[in-house]
Amino acid sequence: MTQPVRVFTQVLILWLAGLGAATQFAKIAVPFADVGLLYPDHAGFLGWMLSIISLIGAVFGAVSGAVTGRVGPVKLLIFGLLLGGAISLYQATIPGFDAMLISRVLEGVSHLAIVVAAPTLIAQITQGKARNAAMVLWSSFFGVAFAMNAWIGLPFVDQFGLPAFFGLHGGLMLATAGLIVLIRLQVNMDPPERVRWSLRYIADVHVRTYRSAFVAAPALGWFFYTLTFVSLLAILPGQLPEATRASIAGLMPLAGIVLSLLVVPLLLNFVSSVFVINLGFGLAILTISALFLGAPLTVVCIALFAVLGLVQGGSFAAVPQLNTSAEAQALSYGAMAQMGNGGNLLGTPFLLAILLRTDEAGMLTVVIGIYLIAIALHLWFAARRRQVEPE
Repeated sequence: MTQPVRVFTQVLILWLAGLGAATQFAKIAVPFADVGLLYPDHAGFLGWMLSIISLIGAVFGAVSGAVTGRVGPVKLLIFGLLLGGAISLYQATIPGFDAMLISRVLEGVSHLAIVVAAPTLIAQITQGKARNAAMVLWSSFFGVAFAMNAWIGLPFVDQFGLPAFFGLHGGLMLATAGLIVLIRLQVNMDPPERVRWSLRYIADVHVRTYRSAFVAAPALGWFFYTLTFVSLLAILPGQLPEATRASIAGLMPLAGIVLSLLVVPLLLNFVSSVFVINLGFGLAILTISALFLGAPLTVVCIALFAVLGLVQGGSFAAVPQLNTSAEAQALSYGAMAQMGNGGNLLGTPFLLAILLRTDEAGMLTVVIGIYLIAIALHLWFAARRRQVEPE
């Protein structure tokens, strides 16, 4: 096997690990009505079964980058896949609601381990244009997983039931762990520092992460993206006619994936990843503004998520572009996991509150403000980076 083919195979298997991690969300979100039928007495708390997996990442995301540096991304990834697979197999027994909720918290540990370790490995085993393409491919894992769960997972649930669906996911996670072992990934990490885990050390990791204009920039920009992505995906289709609602909701994330995969690698040959990110935010502002000028909401919905694909692909590519060492990359991906989970937790209730207190125009005006803040933040970080050496 030639070296390019070997690297391509390794990247593809790491991307499959990402699909498994995203399915930890999608396996509850996509067949949500079926999950509700399992626990009819807990309808008021069912939303927690979906969102509580974000809690671990929101609290410990930055620390996971430090853990990656100490344990090594290969070991951490295998641990995440094995833990996730075991938890899904347990969930296939359909335990009681409280036990299922606890399993979802533990599943958050697995999810965090995978989404920090896998992109760190991809960034280390690829170089140049191949790295740009690989990171853009990685950035698609969430949207692709949700689409696959809708197209393949729902028919599977209808035919075989949720226990078999959870069991299949668990088996695929364990199989992916086996593939990771077989491809024998080797990454040279800096020798880990000896530390005593304490609240002070955790605080120091956060300070070190978010003080750096190289490590923190992709993550903080990512926060403003995730603050609106899931929430707009949930809210905007509800403003459309019922006849087109489902089809537009399906096309929105796919538009972002397609533009990200096709356009971002080409742009990265000529401009920086941060430029691509700010271009995506700027085009998103123009797209929303077009709605105020009379553009149809259906067109705006698809166009908005298409241009946000630039932010999606550019943000993951920014980590290795801004950070040269594996340790700094792991810290940055950990911060992205933390900010992404935080944005997912806060976004929907925040924008819904704005929508209820104003109207659709008021909510979208706030979204424009969010994107303007993201652009300003990236410009500020860029100015800081020009004054210091990279991580």
